[in-house]
Amino acid sequence: MTATPARTPARIPGRAAAAFRGRRWTLPLAGAAGLALLCLSAAAAITVGPADIRVGDVWSTVAAHLGAGATELSPIRDGIVWNLRLPRTLLAAVCGAGLAVCGVVMQSLLRNPLADPFVLGVSSGASTGAVAVVVLGAGGGALSVTGGAFVGAVGSFALVLLLSHTLGGSTDRVVLAGVAAMQLFSALTSFVVMTAADAETTRGVLFWLLGSLAGASWTDVAVCGAVLAAALLLCGGHARTLDAFAFGEDAAAALGVAVTRTRLVLLTVTALLTAVLVSAAGAIGFVGLVLPHAARALAGPGHARLLPVTALAGAVFLVWADTLARTVLEPQEVPVGVVTSLIGVPAFVLVLYRTRSAGSGR
Repeated sequence: MTATPARTPARIPGRAAAAFRGRRWTLPLAGAAGLALLCLSAAAAITVGPADIRVGDVWSTVAAHLGAGATELSPIRDGIVWNLRLPRTLLAAVCGAGLAVCGVVMQSLLRNPLADPFVLGVSSGASTGAVAVVVLGAGGGALSVTGGAFVGAVGSFALVLLLSHTLGGSTDRVVLAGVAAMQLFSALTSFVVMTAADAETTRGVLFWLLGSLAGASWTDVAVCGAVLAAALLLCGGHARTLDAFAFGEDAAAALGVAVTRTRLVLLTVTALLTAVLVSAAGAIGFVGLVLPHAARALAGPGHARLLPVTALAGAVFLVWADTLARTVLEPQEVPVGVVTSLIGVPAFVLVLYRTRSAGSGR
């Protein structure tokens, strides 16, 4: 009995394999173009605002702080670039990349095109944790808003794992458990805000719940970037396994995949990554739902290509969404989650329409 072919889940028959071969030569070029687009987008986004800053000023400031030259900017404008706009833009790129990658992984594991990083209730749990710290003073001053959000997110995911395991552990049960946890923690958040918060606190909590990168710091960039890099490495190492999940649990098991263990590991990774990102930037919706579909149109279904393309697409998208959020009603700032939702809903409707048209053969 030969089992060696069962260990190669990347062997996907038919048109998918032909599509992979056709796209193989474009991957390095697409990756280089994506990185260049991300760097140019970040530099251009930093120049947008009331201060008179050019792209060349951004590069010179970065080089100066890295010890590779001197900048001609005044101390005030140098501080605007280095201490305010650059960490905010980098955090936007990291959050966009991370949320989009989480969406790809969850849609593959759960075989549900509507799955996104918040389907496991992580965002709702983070919101409850943050509100508990701000409104109720949970932690006795030992927890910051970020720390409370992370604790709430991890607690919510633990509840989802417990419920899904009790109900059988299938993909449908995981989704249902996530929906239940999301509703529970959303209700808890609303109850705390309505009963214990004053008007000013309610406004601040609402702004955070809708997603905001206004308080970005270099510490946030370092922590979120390190977690994103680790998650990308681990998910990239499971790219062939994720390809196998596209054919269903039975097919993946027949191809030699440890279905239950792999799903648990990757769902835990995506939940922890989402928890870290949400704790730093609040709840930013639709990035993990829409961007994976757009990336598949560019890179195809193979996860070895899909994961990096999705990360780059998510990073560029959120950089510009945040730029729009902080400038469209200047000097007032719009929560970035509002902007992503306004853009994401029409894009999602278009994805649904194209899926329906493809399914009907039109």
